[in-house]
Amino acid sequence: MKVIFSLSILLFSFSYLSIAQEEKSNHLQFWENLKQHCGKAYAGKMVSEPVPKDFQGQKLIMHVISCDENEVKIPFVVGENRSRTWIFTLNSNSIQLKHDHRHEDGSPDDITMYGGTSPNTGFANLQYFPADQETADLIPYAAGNVWWVSISDTTFTYNLRRVSSGKPIKVEFDLTEEVEAPAAPWGWEE
Repeated sequence: MKVIFSLSILLFSFSYLSIAQEEKSNHLQFWENLKQHCGKAYAGKMVSEPVPKDFQGQKLIMHVISCDENEVKIPFVVGENRSRTWIFTLNSNSIQLKHDHRHEDGSPDDITMYGGTSPNTGFANLQYFPADQETADLIPYAAGNVWWVSISDTTFTYNLRRVSSGKPIKVEFDLTEEVEAPAAPWGWEE
């Protein structure tokens, strides 16, 4: 009887541990989905209208260039312009998105490192980033901005909604076909 009882407790413990391991929070699942693309580059297109003038007729590429345990850097290249890098940082219960903007000589733009932190664990395939106080201080008109990023087996989208504007911005990248990685972002070592 003792052996059966002990075996039952042992089996219950193993099944409980298995369930606990499978139940990762949504932000950690999102993080794992993002890191699967490390080192890969993908072509994108503007989905929203109107297309910003500096994006019209330009090749759009995202390159998941750097993946550390708690940081993923994704340059967003528009034509020959390599000034933009999305920086995702994993926190204990959330993910932060910052926008690193550089000049061609590698120096930081006056408007850089703006963004926000997800207010909760979000979804495994979607994270929201409302503008943080640093953004509000740096760009007062952007205090109401909300960015969101979605990822599926086939697409990655970067989205921006300005509360002051009725039109969101959406860029969609095709994750089913890799493209040649662009040159390093401005300010990075080749």
